[in-house]
Amino acid sequence: MDYRIEHDSMGEIKVPSDRLWGAQTQRSLQNFDIGRGIETMPSEIVRSFGILKKAAAMANRELVPQRMTQEKLDAISKACDEVISLSLLDHFPLVVWQTGSGTQSNMNANEVIANRGNQIAGSKLLHPNDDVNMSQSSNDTFPTAMHIAASTAVEDRLIPAAQVLIKTFLRLEEENRGVVKSGRTHLQDATPITFSQEISGWRSSLERDVELLKAAVRPLHELALGGTAVGTGLNAPKFFGDAVAKEVSRLTGKDFVSAPNKFHALTSKDELVFAHGAIKALACDMMKIANDVRWLASGPRLGLGEISIPENEPGSSIMPGKVNPTQCEAVTMVAVQVMGNDVAVSMAASQGNFELNVFMPVCIYNFLQSARLLSEAILSFNGHCASGIKANREKMEGNLHNSLMLVTALNPYIGYENAAKVAKKAYAEGISLKESCVALGFLSPEEFDKVFHPEKMV
Repeated sequence: MDYRIEHDSMGEIKVPSDRLWGAQTQRSLQNFDIGRGIETMPSEIVRSFGILKKAAAMANRELVPQRMTQEKLDAISKACDEVISLSLLDHFPLVVWQTGSGTQSNMNANEVIANRGNQIAGSKLLHPNDDVNMSQSSNDTFPTAMHIAASTAVEDRLIPAAQVLIKTFLRLEEENRGVVKSGRTHLQDATPITFSQEISGWRSSLERDVELLKAAVRPLHELALGGTAVGTGLNAPKFFGDAVAKEVSRLTGKDFVSAPNKFHALTSKDELVFAHGAIKALACDMMKIANDVRWLASGPRLGLGEISIPENEPGSSIMPGKVNPTQCEAVTMVAVQVMGNDVAVSMAASQGNFELNVFMPVCIYNFLQSARLLSEAILSFNGHCASGIKANREKMEGNLHNSLMLVTALNPYIGYENAAKVAKKAYAEGISLKESCVALGFLSPEEFDKVFHPEKMV
């Protein structure tokens, strides 16, 4: 492999000649051989660095034009556009398990943008620290990248995915209006419900989750940039944070603002904890919905069998013809991962010391994994399972009329305790509720038929 010599404040170091990174990125590669090639800094963070570095250069051009010339801005902007498009992703090799402030990833961005900008300019125009990192610190750029990436993941991926499934449930509700089935509580027979009512519970849960996500993402629109090293804004021009937020908003189409208290923005990660809590709430509801679906589809002969779901692949290497609810299983596994990630995000956020949180890479890694996995799991579940749900109406009707809890309809006429006697006798002797009620002398056959209408119990 061919190498070139790069240098930083610690001296010279060899860097692969075909790589755009510089000395500090190379030192990080050598010092943190942990999860290499697997747990690298998420692409969402790389893209966010491209956005914030371009916005910072534009703000510097406005506020300190004597230092940020138009030529430098043009070179930085073009290089940043390539970072934003992820066409330079191979030049961002650093792992999550690095310095807790994300300093090396910030320098990775600075070095790649400077070197690519110099290629574009055709001269040694840009310096990673003096130009690309002008008016910034790793301590305010990394939390800014976290907020840009997190809010984008929630607003552009997770919420739209949930809305796709909501739309499917709305269609299924309409298709199944008037289909009466047995309700269930505690995994035991309960009073009747329509299948559309059951589906509406799933749909409404997701709609509420979307509301929670929208509320939780708003605080993520506050950006730390402008705080520099410890929140005082040292070496940044006045109003730099506001100017950057304005440019980030223009570049992303989202309403970002400068965080009003930079000391909070650098050391606290409460906004990410809050937002991930909303992600976890969605994961919890998806766990419940997926479990409901696979219970209702259980069988095909010895389970509930009240719905059928698409048969996507063979379910066993030894049992011919077996088909399993694999999409439900994938959703529930993702939900478990999200719940575990919530612990990691919470623990990372609790570890801020003095003026800086130093668990930021692991915090955002888990946050973005949750948003990405849950988005993809919901879309997969929708496309390969939920959209193909069919009610087995004969099975629903059979189970409904075999349910002992229909006896609840008799409470107003024979009382709770007598109704309980009817249910117990019917169960013990394997007879119908009508036969039991008449045998006990509580109602005549005609009286029973007059008051017993399961379809009206919904």
